[in-house]
Amino acid sequence: MDICVVGAGYVGLVTSACLAYLGNQVIAVESNPERLHSLQSGGVPFFEPGLEEFVKKTSASGNLTFSDNLTAAVQKAQVIFIAVGTPSLPNGEPDLSQVMVVARAIGGALDDSKRRIVVNKSTVPVGSGNWVEMLVSQGVAKAQKSAKETVPASSGRSEGPSFVVVSNPEFLREGSAIADSFYPDRIVVGSIDEQATAVMKNLYKPIISQTFEAPSFAPRPAKLETVPFVVTDLASAELIKYSANAFLAMKISFANEISGLCEKVGADVKQVAQGIGLDYRIGKAFLNAGVGWGGSCFGKDVSALMQVAKEYSYPTSLLEATVAVNDRQRLVVIKKLQEELKILKGRTIGLMGLSFKPDTDDLRDAPALTIAYQLLKMGASVKAYDPVSNDVCKTLHPHLDIVYAADVEDLASDCDALVLVTEWAQFKKADFKKIAKLMRWPLLIDGRNALDEDEIRACGITYRGVGC
Repeated sequence: MDICVVGAGYVGLVTSACLAYLGNQVIAVESNPERLHSLQSGGVPFFEPGLEEFVKKTSASGNLTFSDNLTAAVQKAQVIFIAVGTPSLPNGEPDLSQVMVVARAIGGALDDSKRRIVVNKSTVPVGSGNWVEMLVSQGVAKAQKSAKETVPASSGRSEGPSFVVVSNPEFLREGSAIADSFYPDRIVVGSIDEQATAVMKNLYKPIISQTFEAPSFAPRPAKLETVPFVVTDLASAELIKYSANAFLAMKISFANEISGLCEKVGADVKQVAQGIGLDYRIGKAFLNAGVGWGGSCFGKDVSALMQVAKEYSYPTSLLEATVAVNDRQRLVVIKKLQEELKILKGRTIGLMGLSFKPDTDDLRDAPALTIAYQLLKMGASVKAYDPVSNDVCKTLHPHLDIVYAADVEDLASDCDALVLVTEWAQFKKADFKKIAKLMRWPLLIDGRNALDEDEIRACGITYRGVGC
């Protein structure tokens, strides 16, 4: 099938490479000249395990190409994915300006050679399917007017290019995006158009039936035979995406709120989480207490969902509490540092990790940055080490006055305390006996409850977890 993916950012690039791997002819359209050149040269502008080699492989096969010619890509394609960014505005609403520009451009590029399916892959608020349909129609009308064609007001699009808009939200996790694409919990398509639904189901058939050959670096999970294909109306598909992320964020905030109570009564949140997580109605995933969630999705999607509710004067008390708990939780390590060191002015604190989660270099809404700014504000000196994000942080936050370490041991040298912020695998395997000798004051705040407390204490290091 001929596919056009507009936007070669995180979602767009992963989607393009995976669909190309399944045998489709995919053109990824990227308007940023620097990013386009990098992609055409075999580079990937962000870190995602396995993605760079995967993109090179699918490009070498001829199934994946990169271009800035949207018109040519749209006219060749049967299915057109909109996969541009929708970052949050200061008021919490998503910035849909890129979606608006692209939707109109797609309309202007359409011809009447075939019926197209325009797919909303970007995370967009409820009602965006109808809105994108309107924008594409505006693009069509403008192109027809430029060509001095007449479209009777009563005929709508019937005499022009034929298209339908569907919603196909993504559920990718940074650090495991390729596996999430090939082995998703579900595929959601929002549409009441049976023909469009059938085309989308055919596009995803190899994934639904799991008949494709699994990439060596992303093996198929044991016993996975089929993937649910969920068909809904447009509004429901759009709400599924926001609701899923909001629920996961709420689950983390719940664990964090309970962790504070655990510390008050002398309980261990890890044991509490294990006990309640074994209830199949609750599940153990996302019940890990720590410094809170971050990244590009949870905060943005929760805010967007609250904005949708606000438009209808509908209260969102749970969502507001979810955000409030998360904001408070980020500073819990500051309190623990004060309890142990008493005074933070003049102290040197080392942050183990900068990215909001392991296996990515994404610093958007990263808890480490909140902690770093607060420590600096309180007069502490801050060092940091992240396996992949040091250079990214230097570029994106040039005024952040922290010292970047070359490795974990360099980070520990002359520190009064270490704070584990990102649970990278190499931190769990670190030589803490050697680290203890390098520190001025052997104190470790485990902001993710990811380390072995007994092992750390046996190395002569004072250990403080969260909620335990």
